[in-house]
Amino acid sequence: MAAGRRVPAFTPAAKVLLLAAAFVIVIAGLKAAASLVTPFLLAVFIAVLAAPALHLLRRIGLPNWAAMLIVVALLLGIGGGVIALFTGSLNQFNTTLPEYQERLSGVSADLVTWLDVHGLHISRQTLDSLVDPSRVLGIAGNLIRGLGGVLTNALLILLTVVFILSEAAGLPHKLHRALPSPDETLADLSEIMHTINHYMAIKTSTSLITGVVIWAWLTWIGVDFAVLWGMLAFLLNFVPNIGSVIAAIPAVLLALVQLGLGPAVVALAGYMVVNITIGSLVEPRIMGHGLGLSTLVVFTSLIFWGYVLGPAGMLLSVPLTMAVKIALDANPSTRPIAILLGPEIEARRPRRGRKPVRASEGDAG
Repeated sequence: MAAGRRVPAFTPAAKVLLLAAAFVIVIAGLKAAASLVTPFLLAVFIAVLAAPALHLLRRIGLPNWAAMLIVVALLLGIGGGVIALFTGSLNQFNTTLPEYQERLSGVSADLVTWLDVHGLHISRQTLDSLVDPSRVLGIAGNLIRGLGGVLTNALLILLTVVFILSEAAGLPHKLHRALPSPDETLADLSEIMHTINHYMAIKTSTSLITGVVIWAWLTWIGVDFAVLWGMLAFLLNFVPNIGSVIAAIPAVLLALVQLGLGPAVVALAGYMVVNITIGSLVEPRIMGHGLGLSTLVVFTSLIFWGYVLGPAGMLLSVPLTMAVKIALDANPSTRPIAILLGPEIEARRPRRGRKPVRASEGDAG
């Protein structure tokens, strides 16, 4: 090759194809390594939640090792209690699941008979093809087992959290030595951590209230495994848009099979009241200006991260997308993508009584 020959530049279409190919490769790699990536991401978000408590303990004068020991003890206590309750209820639910599915099949047969008596002729096969209630409990069981599989990596997640928190104090000094413009990078990281911490703290609080209220409500009605359904409501409240609906379906169906139509309606009413009150009134008031994401992006991110990382990806879909949006907004070349991911921007209205100035009029002045 002759010296000084210039390499031809890529056309815009070629650049788009290269970016699309790189995106597909990265996503395929993430999906293939989901069993390793998911515990690390969970550890990162737990560390983000625990970091303010660690910094507070350091500010009041505790040494680093003592503050770390207290935070780890709190994480162990909370995590151990959650795992003990979750696994105990899950084992009992898996044992009795076939019995409840058989009862739901009987309810479907009674519904077909009732419809036939009232002149609506529909076969059992057609009803099962449209909606199979017994399959819903099976899907709920698979979802709960998937979330339980994430909890089996609790030791790995806890160790990762400890190492992240221990390295967090020295990270700014390393970035100052490693990067040419560390101030901008530190500002972006600080914004990402503040935004995620604000969202996760509020969402954790409202999800905890949701889970406790649902548990108390189902216990009062007499539904089996009320602790399990309360924990499922707590976890799925992190899933935007459809999480609360998914959490309600198996509990309401179980109330229908176990107690009858009336208690099932009461259980459904409790879910509706809790979710409308917390999801539509409390959370928007506390969140302030919202998530900084459009509704379509929130729903699409739920499907995308759920496909890549499984049930844990659905729980973390909003924080992950918020972090990606902030990172894109930090670079001028990718800022248009961040704007497209954001909420709707109101169009500027021209002021009344003023006409747009033409170029000739401006020159004449």
